[in-house]
Amino acid sequence: MAKHTLTKVNMQVNIENKPVRSVGFYRFKNHCPVEDFLETLPAKTAKKVVWVLNLIEDLPVIPRQYFKKLTATKGIWECRIKVGNNIYRVFAFWDRNNVILTHGIMKKTQKLSKQEIHRAEKMKQEYFKEKR
Repeated sequence: MAKHTLTKVNMQVNIENKPVRSVGFYRFKNHCPVEDFLETLPAKTAKKVVWVLNLIEDLPVIPRQYFKKLTATKGIWECRIKVGNNIYRVFAFWDRNNVILTHGIMKKTQKLSKQEIHRAEKMKQEYFKEKR
């Protein structure tokens, strides 16, 4: 008879269904670039974006394939979404335990545009300026 051993698995489960963190949209003078971006997406793509945003809210540790800090930036992160052969990025920054989404793009080249990163950094700066 084979001897079975039990392995203790350390797994965090969100029993209460409360988000670990919140995801919000950057808004400036009644304008929301993330909403504008989402409205341009096909339904299947928008559904995947929402799925990734739910992961960001609910998982204690967000997989890097979905959310990654951009190097050489002023605290800008990217939500990474792939649907078929298309790649999308939604830029974000942290405000304490909140992820604030700035805007999104369809990625067409291997390297991210410095202009898009600068745009996200500017929105972050405006956000904290308005918050004061």
